[in-house]
Amino acid sequence: MNPQANLIFIISLLLGTTITISSNHWIMAWTGLEINTLAILPLISKSHHPRAIEAATKYFLTQSAASALVLFSSMTNAWHTGQWDITQLTHPTSSLILTSAIAMKLGLVPFHFWFPEVLQGSPLTTGLLLSTIMKLPPIALLYMTSHSLNPTLLTTLAILSTALGGWMGLNQTQIRKVLAFSSISHLGWMAIIIVYNPKLTLLNFYLYAMMTATIFLTLNTIKVLKLSTLMTAWTKIPSLNAMLLLTLLSLAGLPPLTGFLPKWLIIQELTKQDMAPAATLISLLSLLSLFFYLRLAYCTTITLPPHTTNHMKQWRTNKSTSTMIAILATMSIMLLPISPMILTIV
Repeated sequence: MNPQANLIFIISLLLGTTITISSNHWIMAWTGLEINTLAILPLISKSHHPRAIEAATKYFLTQSAASALVLFSSMTNAWHTGQWDITQLTHPTSSLILTSAIAMKLGLVPFHFWFPEVLQGSPLTTGLLLSTIMKLPPIALLYMTSHSLNPTLLTTLAILSTALGGWMGLNQTQIRKVLAFSSISHLGWMAIIIVYNPKLTLLNFYLYAMMTATIFLTLNTIKVLKLSTLMTAWTKIPSLNAMLLLTLLSLAGLPPLTGFLPKWLIIQELTKQDMAPAATLISLLSLLSLFFYLRLAYCTTITLPPHTTNHMKQWRTNKSTSTMIAILATMSIMLLPISPMILTIV
């Protein structure tokens, strides 16, 4: 793709995200979401492969439907209350429609079907944008309307997302699909706490985005898309592979790594809200996703599964790892000890 065109699309993405996050009026928020959708479509379909075109079409159709629902929800609220302010979403029907629209935009169960397919058809760098920056505007809208959302509905969506994200990721061999189901599972953790402590949702999202960015950039550096190629990639940049192992375990939420912090805080907050059964259930369901993270970690570094095919070992590269990956990987692994400071900032 032409570098100038690429730059325009990236700037449009940042513009759309900024407009949605900083707006008070529903129409401005909707405009930002539309700019975002239109800017990411060329980045998904830039390889001109049939799978990429299919991914772009699926993405366009789901996001258009979700944007229409956002508009419908805000118009219903304005009709009943005379308010176009995002924080004044008080009508129950409007908040129900908005919840389903945001669930569709994020890829929460039961509106999750498009996300693994779209991520599988996109390049790794576009997959990174889809998993992180494209999720920020809908989460910001949830944050602003969190006081008027239905807690029972969100808890149900969250538990279903964690269950399905873990369950469907178990037998995947394509790494992008595994990361898509991982994203669905993490969104479940964010959705369950948004009504009770919205700041925790934002903290969880920031840490998730940081760890996912590390994994996507690492995979992009070693050029790996499938589990079978991941097994032989350790010869390329061994030190980077070791960091990938730790980041995967951090994303799984194992102590003493960074990924444990949001899960710990969410379980604590749910217990305070007398929701110990929900906390127990979502913790048990996250064990499903722990399995496929461990499988990825095993294929990355720990051991090679027995197989009969002869794989060519790849040449070790002298290319130095980018500073960005080094910083992100360090933060993805080592932030737990300074969690009190993080909590004071948030």
